[in-house]
Amino acid sequence: MVKMADVTAYCFKIPDNYPLELAAPLLCAGVTVYFPMVRHQMNQPGKSLGVMGLGGLGHMAVKFGKAFGLNVTVFSTTVSKKDEALTVLGADGFVVSSDEQKMKDLARSLDFIIDTVPGNHPLDPYIQLLKPGGVISMVGVPDEAKFAPVNIVVGMNIIAGSAVAGTKVTTEMLEFCAAHKVYPMIEKIPIQYINEACERMLNKDVKYRFVIDVENSLE
Repeated sequence: MVKMADVTAYCFKIPDNYPLELAAPLLCAGVTVYFPMVRHQMNQPGKSLGVMGLGGLGHMAVKFGKAFGLNVTVFSTTVSKKDEALTVLGADGFVVSSDEQKMKDLARSLDFIIDTVPGNHPLDPYIQLLKPGGVISMVGVPDEAKFAPVNIVVGMNIIAGSAVAGTKVTTEMLEFCAAHKVYPMIEKIPIQYINEACERMLNKDVKYRFVIDVENSLE
């Protein structure tokens, strides 16, 4: 006799009022940034959050930050994302990371930083932005991360890592997104467009997640 496993323990109920196509990215990019934010208490209204990188993960970090009532500053290597960050996503500030004066002006001003950058980059310029006891949570996966230990020693700062969460936190995130109308930015595509979508991903030409419309693709 074959016993069937109870799969409900490994499934997530999408809230009734939440669009299914928007729920898909939450189960990856969404929970990847939500989990470290609640784990490190980055959900305290009035606190300040820095978001490094504005892509699939970064735009969700901005959206969660604003929903939590944080003051959010986006850090990017290019000014081309400024309007998107401030006007579309509602960030409070935007800084090009190569602007040494702007970075200096923000020294010891942030409570938290979410680092979504996947490529190698120095951490010291960002550690110096943290208030004493501040936290950088890395959710991007660079090959290496270089920093001078003295900087986290002097500031009593924490560098942490995080990946996706378990069923409890994921369910909590889905309910939070439904209650606070936190929606990822997506482009819905038919499955026949998958090759073009892959090419566009390689060229960083997507804002910010492709979602395959399987139901209508198979008609």
